[in-house]
Amino acid sequence: MFNPNYLALSIAASLSVFSHMAFSQQNDEIEKIEVTGRAQQFYLETESKVGTKTNLDLIKLPQSAQVLTEQLIIDQAARDITDLYRSIAGVSEYSYSGVTFRGFRDDANVFYDGVRGDPYSGFGVPQLFNVSRVEVLKGPASALYGGGEPGGMINYVTKKPSYTQKRELKLTLGNFNTRGASVDMTGGLSDTMAYRLGGFYEGQDSFRNNADSKNTELTGGLLFDLSDSTSLTTSVDYIKQDLGGNRLRGVPVDDNGNFLVDPSYNANESFDYQDMEALVLQAELNHYFSDKFSVSSTLRYLDNERDQAYHESQNWVDVNGDGIANIDDETIRREYRKQFRANEEISLTTDFVYSVDQGDVEHQFLFGGDYHIVETQYDYLRAQYEADGVANLNIYTLNYGETDPSTYNLTDLDRDGIDTDRFGVYVQDVISIGEQWTVIAGLRYDYFKELNKETGFSYSDNGVTPRVALTYQPVENTSVYINYSESFNPTSSGDQEDVIGEGNLDPETGKQTELGMKNRWFDGKIMSTFAVYQINKENVVMSNPDDTGAGDGIAALLNIGEVESRGFETTLVGDLSEHWTITANYAYNDTVVVEGALGETFSDTFGDGSRFANAPRHQAGLWSRFGLDSINSSIAFGANYVSEQVSSDGQKVKPFTVFDMSWTSRFDDVLLSVNINNLFDKEYAVSGFSQRNGHFPGSPREIVGQITYQF
Repeated sequence: MFNPNYLALSIAASLSVFSHMAFSQQNDEIEKIEVTGRAQQFYLETESKVGTKTNLDLIKLPQSAQVLTEQLIIDQAARDITDLYRSIAGVSEYSYSGVTFRGFRDDANVFYDGVRGDPYSGFGVPQLFNVSRVEVLKGPASALYGGGEPGGMINYVTKKPSYTQKRELKLTLGNFNTRGASVDMTGGLSDTMAYRLGGFYEGQDSFRNNADSKNTELTGGLLFDLSDSTSLTTSVDYIKQDLGGNRLRGVPVDDNGNFLVDPSYNANESFDYQDMEALVLQAELNHYFSDKFSVSSTLRYLDNERDQAYHESQNWVDVNGDGIANIDDETIRREYRKQFRANEEISLTTDFVYSVDQGDVEHQFLFGGDYHIVETQYDYLRAQYEADGVANLNIYTLNYGETDPSTYNLTDLDRDGIDTDRFGVYVQDVISIGEQWTVIAGLRYDYFKELNKETGFSYSDNGVTPRVALTYQPVENTSVYINYSESFNPTSSGDQEDVIGEGNLDPETGKQTELGMKNRWFDGKIMSTFAVYQINKENVVMSNPDDTGAGDGIAALLNIGEVESRGFETTLVGDLSEHWTITANYAYNDTVVVEGALGETFSDTFGDGSRFANAPRHQAGLWSRFGLDSINSSIAFGANYVSEQVSSDGQKVKPFTVFDMSWTSRFDDVLLSVNINNLFDKEYAVSGFSQRNGHFPGSPREIVGQITYQF
């Protein structure tokens, strides 16, 4: 699926542009004015499109949302999204790139520049080199963005071409043999054209046995101002990620969450791997028909290939001969999986915005639609246990290297892939009544179709999701709001196929009511948000306890589950002065099963009244930077607290608090920074998995030094 000609043409075009730039900039001074918002902006962003798809002051947005700025990413030396979770209220790590959002697991509600097409989909973790900021919307987002879980969504805003002259070289060194470099350049090529070129590489050894990572990214883009009212922004992004010893599972624990072995444990062999290669092409067209009427259209093409081979823990070997296999037996059976996965995706989103003034009432109408198609490939070979040549692993006396995949008896599981079509149309009206009232009402229709190429089974569904919200500003710097929104998430074709002829499954739906208050303090230097919410996820698919097997006329799966999430969260973000900036958050969440088969397990739950896996009740995060102008430096401190959780098999995940700090100093055009993550080298688990795979260990102390040179 991956066509190297795309990359060759893109690089050739970029090099041609760069050579033209080198000559033109010697002779022409391009005068362009770019609006960047507040004169002093570090962590506080006051406007975003994430909640309405139109520019709106966040104090008027009737929903909890956060914007993690580029400065925050730089200060925390964040290289992937997991480095930023401490700064997002109500979000904690689940596994890989998956997160817990207000109690619900979610790894699919990921957008880039407002459209679908995640190049890291699967088991990769999104890198941040090409990201200028991260936008997080809490609660159901289906009324604008389509099917998904009700906990929230993440939007990565990518870096764009700019007329601003910028050339930056960054070198990175750290423990675990961390070494990397990046270059990022923007500038004008003419009065109507600007460019961006960037490249990134980082290699690192993991603290886990047999594991390492190599990340490479090449990106470029052109901005064309076609007229005073029309602009076209294009970009190409090539990503290569080679992960040794993957996929990384957890470390075995006892029922109280204590690691049985050192957190460096890994069930993979040194020759296991996951290699990913992706190409993303994107074009965004903006046109103003008038001051009141505009259109924005984004087309995104993604080609993603993942080749992986790894050893997966399965069950314990009953070496004691007592007929009960458990962790006391020390040795675990493994299976070997060799898989190839590929996605080819096309996303198209078009939004029309029309503004109308009627006295004290202003309407901002949004009419839009999106179309997303995905064609996947899936090859799956497997060898199981010693019968197929896969050696067992003793977790205490690690016997790596005693097994050889070239001798395995591999079985082709004859997988193929899935084709998915998504189509949605939506309308929204943002009504401003005087200076105090804002009403938002929206409605979306979704159509979903999925084809299992392996079996030929095809399934389609549709849904309508509304949203209505009201914001009241008694004074300019205070707002209170109420929001009702719904989510729609169609059942997978695999689940539908399991019950064909015996029943069918409705989409899983979510309903949220959220009340909140937002305040700006000290002349707008600080913004706080407080939100309280209740989410009910209904029609959750569960196994039917009355099912006796295939062909019995009784459905194997039923929409009999309901999960309720209640909680509140508060965030504080502020650029208090040019010397002091801060972001802090706290979230309380209680997510339980309120309807289901007693004792039944489905994905992350255990039955009525039980807690969801990896859904902590308490979470808090802090990051604050203090400027020391007298020595041209700054110092920052951070903390991340996550309360007790449970794994999918009911094992305790201990609470943890991790502290971080950084130091930066500037010398003319050179910025030196040192970040220390997990300052006190705490041993902890970020989340739980299954009993046979254990908990995901947090990283020990990590020291990262960076030198940034602007030239």
